[in-house]
Amino acid sequence: MKHVSKRLMMGAAFLAMAAFVPAAFAATPNDQLVIGTSLAQVLSLDPQQGTEVKTQEILANVYDRLVAFDPETSELFGELAESWDVDDTGITFHLRDAQFASGNPVTAADAVFSLVRLFKLDQSAAAGLKSFGFNADNAESLITAVDDKTVRINFADKVIPEALLYRLANGVGSVVDSVEVLKHVANNDYGNEWLRTNTAGSGPFVLNRWSPNEIVLLQRNDNFWGEAPAMTRVMFRHVPESQAARLMMERGDIDIANALTAPDVRYFEAQEGFAIDQAKTGGFYALAMNAGREPLNDPKVREIIAQYGIDYAGIAQTIVGPYGRVRNVPAPEDWEFAIPNPDWSFRPEEAKAMLAEAGYPNGFSLTIKTIAQPPRVDMATAIQANLAEIGIKVNVVQGNGADIVAQHRARDFDLLIPQTSAADPTALGALDNFTNNPDNSAEANNAGNFVWRSDWDIPELNALRVAANSELDATKRGEMVKQLQEDFIASSPAVFPMFERFEPVVVNARVEGYDAHPWGLTRLEGVTKGDAN
Repeated sequence: MKHVSKRLMMGAAFLAMAAFVPAAFAATPNDQLVIGTSLAQVLSLDPQQGTEVKTQEILANVYDRLVAFDPETSELFGELAESWDVDDTGITFHLRDAQFASGNPVTAADAVFSLVRLFKLDQSAAAGLKSFGFNADNAESLITAVDDKTVRINFADKVIPEALLYRLANGVGSVVDSVEVLKHVANNDYGNEWLRTNTAGSGPFVLNRWSPNEIVLLQRNDNFWGEAPAMTRVMFRHVPESQAARLMMERGDIDIANALTAPDVRYFEAQEGFAIDQAKTGGFYALAMNAGREPLNDPKVREIIAQYGIDYAGIAQTIVGPYGRVRNVPAPEDWEFAIPNPDWSFRPEEAKAMLAEAGYPNGFSLTIKTIAQPPRVDMATAIQANLAEIGIKVNVVQGNGADIVAQHRARDFDLLIPQTSAADPTALGALDNFTNNPDNSAEANNAGNFVWRSDWDIPELNALRVAANSELDATKRGEMVKQLQEDFIASSPAVFPMFERFEPVVVNARVEGYDAHPWGLTRLEGVTKGDAN
């Protein structure tokens, strides 16, 4: 059986470093790992709620899931599940002997509680599994404990079993200590208020401290079922300024940096003592247009902006760099069944003429919203300049994760730059964020759904997506996936990819065994550190 992939960590002795860059070189201790990152989007540590990328790396080291997958091969393997059996109606999981950080044993009841809790909370985190037919009403009947060490998940609909396993491998599939969580339930919240700032997992580390937009400090879990981590502590430091993070990497104040601008990542390509790990996420940097607002409710206007109004090649070269590559089809170009990219390029004169034909000879004004985080801020500024050339005046509004994500979910935007991850590491999984919208009504309040957030009603695309997810014949499914991409491109999409998204991570050469996960679920128990030079 395969063990969990390699990871990093760091320490409590560094709490005093959290607010400033030290004035002298101070190599981090060998048994502690410091990660310089942006914590702006870490809004909740409840694993059935917090879905942002930076949140995932924290939660992946505090919690275990039934299954996980290797970041290099995408091969599924067991975490809490030692094995599983698939039949025509569902999947049966057989659990290993493990205990939570509290000392409570991990049981099938905990796994059932966690997954049912996901649907009962019914927040955006549940969207991926809800698309497979699970919901708050049927979860308790479909997800059951056969005995203390056996979990049964019956299929809600006709689904591809591997796809369901990949969904369970996401952070929302984390298993929480039900005995501990139930002590903290208030007003029928399933323990959400408490789990937002506390942890109750069985992973290699436990939460010691979280100060929003400052630090997250983890310490080794002595009750961990696997091999004891080499790191006694892991610290995630909020270092939103790329130049400050670059300086701290050079001085040895942090071991890993994963929120650098493209130029600062490139800087380390020529520096000895550092390596660059680049995770291909299967997701995208996208442009969301609010189809519920004029003039973006006009498919012709959306087509002009997407196909003629943005200099993708120029932005990729000057801004995106190691963070991605141009891609307007919502399936990574080198994945099976992906179709070639369309000829979308910056043609301002054609765009201006087409806007005049569409009834906007004098253009119009829009606002573009983005989280204040590289490379999205610079993307927004570049798009602002591009659209100005075709007569569209754009105001850029930056904000923190809490504000921008909330506005996106509330349909409170004109243009917005979100980022996506693949629901599973297949072309169909990557398409999910762009073709999934079973009910576009405001009453549906499907805020976990990117297409719904853009108020883009796509019954035909959604029906084809559902059919593809139900097709067990791989060849037939592949043809449906190709058709889905072609139909998407032809539909004047209201939310579309601009760049396939990579996650570049600069790693000090002292760190061994770090393997960046495409979904941010980078486990750290296998990470070690050598002596500083």
